[in-house]
Amino acid sequence: MTTSPAQTTAPTIAVVGSLNMDLVLQVAQAPGPGETVLAQALHLVPGGKGGNQAVACARQGAQVHLFGRVGDDAYGHTLRAGLAQDGIDHTGVQTDTTETTGVAAITVEATGQNRIVVVPGANGRFALDARALGSVLGRASSLVLQFETPLPEVLAAAQQAFAAGCPVLLNPSPIQPLPEGLWPLVHTLVVNEVEAAALAGTAVESVADAAVAAQALRGLGPAQVVVTLGAQGAVAADTRGSTHHPGMQVQVVDTTAAGDTFLGALAVGLAQGEPLNAAVREGMRAAALCVTRSGAQPSIPHRAAVAASPQPPDWIPL
Repeated sequence: MTTSPAQTTAPTIAVVGSLNMDLVLQVAQAPGPGETVLAQALHLVPGGKGGNQAVACARQGAQVHLFGRVGDDAYGHTLRAGLAQDGIDHTGVQTDTTETTGVAAITVEATGQNRIVVVPGANGRFALDARALGSVLGRASSLVLQFETPLPEVLAAAQQAFAAGCPVLLNPSPIQPLPEGLWPLVHTLVVNEVEAAALAGTAVESVADAAVAAQALRGLGPAQVVVTLGAQGAVAADTRGSTHHPGMQVQVVDTTAAGDTFLGALAVGLAQGEPLNAAVREGMRAAALCVTRSGAQPSIPHRAAVAASPQPPDWIPL
Protein backbone atom coordinates (compact mmCIF):
# COMPACT_ATOMS: atom_id res chain seq x y z
CA MET A 1 0.00 0.00 0.00
CA THR A 2 1.10 3.58 -0.63
CA THR A 3 -0.16 6.94 0.47
CA SER A 4 -0.32 10.55 -0.65
CA PRO A 5 2.64 12.93 -0.10
CA ALA A 6 2.98 14.60 3.28
CA GLN A 7 1.87 18.14 3.87
CA THR A 8 4.64 20.74 3.67
CA THR A 9 3.80 22.80 6.76
CA ALA A 10 6.47 22.99 9.45
CA PRO A 11 5.08 21.69 12.75
CA THR A 12 6.37 22.71 16.16
CA ILE A 13 7.73 19.82 18.25
CA ALA A 14 8.95 19.94 21.84
CA VAL A 15 11.59 17.46 22.99
CA VAL A 16 12.54 16.78 26.61
CA GLY A 17 15.64 14.63 26.87
CA SER A 18 19.33 13.98 27.19
CA LEU A 19 22.37 15.53 25.57
CA ASN A 20 25.67 13.66 25.49
CA MET A 21 29.04 13.89 23.86
CA ASP A 22 29.63 10.53 22.19
CA LEU A 23 33.14 9.06 22.29
CA VAL A 24 32.95 6.69 19.34
CA LEU A 25 35.55 3.92 19.04
CA GLN A 26 35.71 2.15 15.69
CA VAL A 27 36.87 -1.46 16.18
CA ALA A 28 36.98 -4.60 14.08
CA GLN A 29 35.25 -6.46 16.90
CA ALA A 30 34.26 -5.42 20.42
CA PRO A 31 36.48 -6.85 23.18
CA GLY A 32 35.31 -9.79 25.23
CA PRO A 33 35.73 -10.08 29.03
CA GLY A 34 39.32 -9.28 29.99
CA GLU A 35 40.31 -8.66 26.36
CA THR A 36 42.07 -5.60 24.95
CA VAL A 37 41.63 -4.58 21.30
CA LEU A 38 43.02 -1.77 19.18
CA ALA A 39 40.64 0.82 17.75
CA GLN A 40 41.01 2.14 14.22
CA ALA A 41 39.79 5.61 15.22
CA LEU A 42 38.21 7.74 17.95
CA HIS A 43 35.60 10.38 17.13
CA LEU A 44 33.86 12.93 19.37
CA VAL A 45 30.29 13.28 18.09
CA PRO A 46 27.26 15.14 19.51
CA GLY A 47 24.64 12.67 20.76
CA GLY A 48 22.21 11.75 23.51
CA LYS A 49 18.73 10.48 22.72
CA GLY A 50 17.10 13.83 23.37
CA GLY A 51 19.60 15.70 21.24
CA ASN A 52 19.48 13.08 18.48
CA GLN A 53 15.70 13.08 18.31
CA ALA A 54 15.58 16.87 18.32
CA VAL A 55 18.06 16.98 15.44
CA ALA A 56 16.12 14.29 13.56
CA CYS A 57 12.89 16.28 13.89
CA ALA A 58 14.60 19.53 12.85
CA ARG A 59 16.23 17.98 9.78
CA GLN A 60 12.82 16.70 8.68
CA GLY A 61 11.51 20.27 8.73
CA ALA A 62 10.05 20.79 12.21
CA GLN A 63 10.51 23.82 14.44
CA VAL A 64 12.07 22.16 17.49
CA HIS A 65 12.32 23.32 21.12
CA LEU A 66 14.67 21.18 23.22
CA PHE A 67 14.64 20.96 27.02
CA GLY A 68 17.60 19.27 28.74
CA ARG A 69 20.75 19.95 30.74
CA VAL A 70 24.49 20.17 30.01
CA GLY A 71 27.55 21.07 32.02
CA ASP A 72 29.36 24.39 31.86
CA ASP A 73 32.23 22.78 29.95
CA ALA A 74 33.66 22.37 26.48
CA TYR A 75 31.36 19.46 25.63
CA GLY A 76 28.29 21.43 26.71
CA HIS A 77 29.30 24.44 24.63
CA THR A 78 29.93 22.24 21.60
CA LEU A 79 26.53 20.58 21.95
CA ARG A 80 24.78 23.95 22.13
CA ALA A 81 26.59 25.15 19.02
CA GLY A 82 25.46 22.06 17.13
CA LEU A 83 21.85 22.56 18.15
CA ALA A 84 21.97 26.17 17.01
CA GLN A 85 23.41 25.10 13.66
CA ASP A 86 20.34 22.89 13.12
CA GLY A 87 18.01 25.76 14.03
CA ILE A 88 16.88 24.15 17.28
CA ASP A 89 15.68 26.45 20.06
CA HIS A 90 17.85 25.46 23.02
CA THR A 91 16.85 28.17 25.47
CA GLY A 92 15.26 25.34 27.47
CA VAL A 93 18.61 23.57 27.84
CA GLN A 94 19.89 24.27 31.35
CA THR A 95 23.54 24.75 32.32
CA ASP A 96 24.77 22.83 35.36
CA THR A 97 27.71 24.55 37.07
CA THR A 98 28.65 21.57 39.26
CA GLU A 99 28.10 18.50 37.06
CA THR A 100 29.77 17.72 33.74
CA THR A 101 28.01 17.15 30.44
CA GLY A 102 26.84 13.58 29.84
CA VAL A 103 29.15 11.26 27.93
CA ALA A 104 28.49 8.05 26.00
CA ALA A 105 31.31 5.59 25.22
CA ILE A 106 30.38 3.73 22.03
CA THR A 107 32.20 0.88 20.31
CA VAL A 108 31.20 0.36 16.69
CA GLU A 109 32.21 -2.93 15.06
CA ALA A 110 32.99 -3.44 11.39
CA THR A 111 29.50 -4.93 10.99
CA GLY A 112 27.92 -1.69 12.23
CA GLN A 113 26.84 -3.23 15.53
CA ASN A 114 27.32 -0.88 18.46
CA ARG A 115 27.64 -1.16 22.23
CA ILE A 116 26.99 1.88 24.39
CA VAL A 117 27.80 2.85 27.98
CA VAL A 118 26.41 6.18 29.19
CA VAL A 119 27.62 8.45 32.00
CA PRO A 120 24.51 10.64 32.61
CA GLY A 121 26.34 13.63 34.10
CA ALA A 122 24.17 16.74 33.96
CA ASN A 123 21.31 14.76 32.38
CA GLY A 124 20.74 13.12 35.76
CA ARG A 125 20.12 16.51 37.35
CA PHE A 126 17.59 17.78 34.80
CA ALA A 127 14.66 19.53 36.52
CA LEU A 128 11.63 20.41 34.41
CA ASP A 129 10.85 24.12 34.02
CA ALA A 130 7.07 23.86 33.72
CA ARG A 131 6.65 27.50 32.75
CA ALA A 132 9.16 27.27 29.89
CA LEU A 133 7.67 24.02 28.61
CA GLY A 134 4.15 25.43 28.90
CA SER A 135 5.06 28.35 26.66
CA VAL A 136 5.76 25.86 23.86
CA LEU A 137 3.11 23.18 24.42
CA GLY A 138 0.28 25.51 23.46
CA ARG A 139 1.47 25.54 19.85
CA ALA A 140 3.31 22.21 19.68
CA SER A 141 2.05 19.31 17.58
CA SER A 142 3.70 16.79 19.91
CA LEU A 143 6.00 16.29 22.88
CA VAL A 144 8.79 13.74 22.41
CA LEU A 145 10.14 11.96 25.51
CA GLN A 146 12.71 9.25 26.35
CA PHE A 147 14.19 7.84 29.57
CA GLU A 148 17.72 9.30 29.69
CA THR A 149 16.58 12.04 32.09
CA PRO A 150 15.03 11.43 35.56
CA LEU A 151 11.75 9.54 35.32
CA PRO A 152 9.83 11.91 37.64
CA GLU A 153 10.65 14.78 35.26
CA VAL A 154 9.53 12.70 32.27
CA LEU A 155 6.24 11.96 34.00
CA ALA A 156 5.75 15.64 34.91
CA ALA A 157 6.36 16.70 31.30
CA ALA A 158 3.88 14.09 30.02
CA GLN A 159 1.25 15.22 32.52
CA GLN A 160 1.70 18.83 31.47
CA ALA A 161 1.46 17.98 27.76
CA PHE A 162 -1.63 15.81 28.28
CA ALA A 163 -3.33 18.62 30.19
CA ALA A 164 -2.49 21.02 27.36
CA GLY A 165 -3.92 18.67 24.73
CA CYS A 166 -0.50 18.05 23.17
CA PRO A 167 0.04 14.41 22.04
CA VAL A 168 2.90 12.62 23.81
CA LEU A 169 5.28 10.45 21.79
CA LEU A 170 7.31 8.23 24.12
CA ASN A 171 10.43 6.19 23.40
CA PRO A 172 11.04 4.38 26.74
CA SER A 173 14.77 3.89 26.31
CA PRO A 174 16.84 2.82 28.16
CA ILE A 175 14.08 0.47 29.19
CA GLN A 176 12.61 0.57 32.66
CA PRO A 177 9.09 -0.06 33.96
CA LEU A 178 6.64 2.72 33.16
CA PRO A 179 4.79 4.24 36.12
CA GLU A 180 1.10 3.33 35.85
CA GLY A 181 0.27 7.00 35.68
CA LEU A 182 2.32 7.44 32.50
CA TRP A 183 0.59 4.85 30.32
CA PRO A 184 -2.68 6.76 29.75
CA LEU A 185 -0.78 9.95 28.92
CA VAL A 186 1.03 8.42 25.94
CA HIS A 187 -0.49 8.81 22.48
CA THR A 188 2.27 7.11 20.47
CA LEU A 189 4.67 4.54 21.90
CA VAL A 190 7.83 3.64 19.93
CA VAL A 191 9.85 0.64 21.14
CA ASN A 192 12.34 -1.84 19.75
CA GLU A 193 11.85 -5.58 20.09
CA VAL A 194 13.72 -5.79 23.42
CA GLU A 195 11.71 -2.93 24.93
CA ALA A 196 8.44 -4.33 23.55
CA ALA A 197 9.14 -7.73 25.12
CA ALA A 198 10.03 -6.23 28.49
CA LEU A 199 6.96 -3.99 28.65
CA ALA A 200 4.47 -6.49 27.24
CA GLY A 201 5.88 -9.43 29.20
CA THR A 202 6.05 -11.64 26.13
CA ALA A 203 8.78 -12.83 23.77
CA VAL A 204 9.27 -10.80 20.60
CA GLU A 205 11.22 -12.97 18.18
CA SER A 206 9.16 -12.58 15.02
CA VAL A 207 6.90 -10.16 13.18
CA ALA A 208 3.87 -12.00 14.52
CA ASP A 209 5.22 -11.71 18.07
CA ALA A 210 5.73 -7.97 17.57
CA ALA A 211 2.13 -7.55 16.44
CA VAL A 212 0.85 -9.35 19.54
CA ALA A 213 3.07 -7.25 21.80
CA ALA A 214 2.06 -4.02 20.07
CA GLN A 215 -1.64 -4.67 20.58
CA ALA A 216 -1.01 -5.69 24.19
CA LEU A 217 0.78 -2.40 24.78
CA ARG A 218 -2.07 -0.49 23.15
CA GLY A 219 -4.33 -2.06 25.73
CA LEU A 220 -2.37 -0.26 28.45
CA GLY A 221 -3.22 3.18 27.12
CA PRO A 222 -1.35 4.36 23.98
CA ALA A 223 -3.52 4.99 20.92
CA GLN A 224 -0.82 3.67 18.60
CA VAL A 225 2.33 1.60 19.00
CA VAL A 226 5.31 1.03 16.73
CA VAL A 227 7.75 -1.84 17.31
CA THR A 228 11.00 -1.50 15.38
CA LEU A 229 12.66 -4.76 14.37
CA GLY A 230 16.02 -3.81 12.85
CA ALA A 231 16.53 -5.58 9.53
CA GLN A 232 12.99 -7.02 9.73
CA GLY A 233 11.49 -3.52 9.55
CA ALA A 234 8.72 -2.46 11.90
CA VAL A 235 5.22 -3.32 13.07
CA ALA A 236 2.62 -0.58 13.55
CA ALA A 237 -0.59 -0.99 15.52
CA ASP A 238 -3.59 1.27 16.00
CA THR A 239 -7.39 0.99 16.11
CA ARG A 240 -7.44 -0.33 12.54
CA GLY A 241 -5.21 -3.30 13.37
CA SER A 242 -1.54 -4.12 12.78
CA THR A 243 0.71 -3.82 9.75
CA HIS A 244 4.21 -5.07 8.95
CA HIS A 245 6.66 -2.74 7.22
CA PRO A 246 9.41 -4.96 5.74
CA GLY A 247 13.00 -3.79 6.21
CA MET A 248 15.02 -2.00 3.54
CA GLN A 249 18.20 -3.58 2.19
CA VAL A 250 21.17 -1.25 2.74
CA GLN A 251 24.90 -1.51 3.49
CA VAL A 252 25.10 -0.97 7.26
CA VAL A 253 28.04 1.14 8.50
CA ASP A 254 26.87 2.23 11.96
CA THR A 255 23.50 1.71 13.66
CA THR A 256 24.04 4.51 16.21
CA ALA A 257 21.07 6.96 16.18
CA ALA A 258 19.08 4.84 13.72
CA GLY A 259 16.21 4.50 16.19
CA ASP A 260 16.30 8.22 17.00
CA THR A 261 16.30 9.06 13.28
CA PHE A 262 13.32 6.78 12.73
CA LEU A 263 11.47 8.42 15.61
CA GLY A 264 12.19 11.95 14.40
CA ALA A 265 10.87 11.32 10.91
CA LEU A 266 7.86 9.47 12.36
CA ALA A 267 7.11 12.34 14.74
CA VAL A 268 7.23 14.94 11.97
CA GLY A 269 5.03 12.83 9.70
CA LEU A 270 2.42 12.41 12.43
CA ALA A 271 2.62 16.13 13.29
CA GLN A 272 1.88 16.92 9.63
CA GLY A 273 -1.26 14.81 9.76
CA GLU A 274 0.01 11.66 8.07
CA PRO A 275 -1.66 8.35 9.01
CA LEU A 276 0.48 6.07 11.17
CA ASN A 277 1.54 3.76 8.33
CA ALA A 278 2.63 6.65 6.12
CA ALA A 279 4.64 8.17 8.96
CA VAL A 280 6.30 4.79 9.65
CA ARG A 281 7.38 4.65 5.99
CA GLU A 282 9.11 8.01 6.36
CA GLY A 283 10.80 6.81 9.51
CA MET A 284 12.10 3.72 7.73
CA ARG A 285 13.47 5.73 4.81
CA ALA A 286 15.30 8.10 7.15
CA ALA A 287 16.71 5.28 9.32
CA ALA A 288 17.88 3.38 6.22
CA LEU A 289 19.98 6.40 5.23
CA CYS A 290 21.23 6.89 8.78
CA VAL A 291 22.79 3.43 9.10
CA THR A 292 24.87 3.95 5.95
CA ARG A 293 26.83 6.73 7.70
CA SER A 294 29.02 6.93 10.81
CA GLY A 295 28.28 8.72 14.09
CA ALA A 296 25.13 9.81 15.83
CA GLN A 297 24.00 13.29 14.77
CA PRO A 298 26.30 13.48 11.70
CA SER A 299 24.50 10.43 10.29
CA ILE A 300 20.98 11.86 10.65
CA PRO A 301 19.75 12.78 7.14
CA HIS A 302 17.98 15.96 6.05
CA ARG A 303 14.51 15.98 4.56
CA ALA A 304 15.71 16.46 0.97
CA ALA A 305 17.94 13.40 1.17
CA VAL A 306 15.10 11.29 2.55
CA ALA A 307 12.73 12.52 -0.17
CA ALA A 308 15.27 11.50 -2.82
CA SER A 309 15.90 8.05 -1.30
CA PRO A 310 14.26 4.78 -2.43
CA GLN A 311 10.76 4.00 -1.24
CA PRO A 312 10.47 1.16 1.30
CA PRO A 313 8.47 -1.97 0.42
CA ASP A 314 4.70 -1.73 0.74
CA TRP A 315 3.35 -2.51 4.17
CA ILE A 316 1.48 -5.74 4.79
CA PRO A 317 -1.73 -5.99 6.85
CA LEU A 318 -1.44 -8.58 9.63
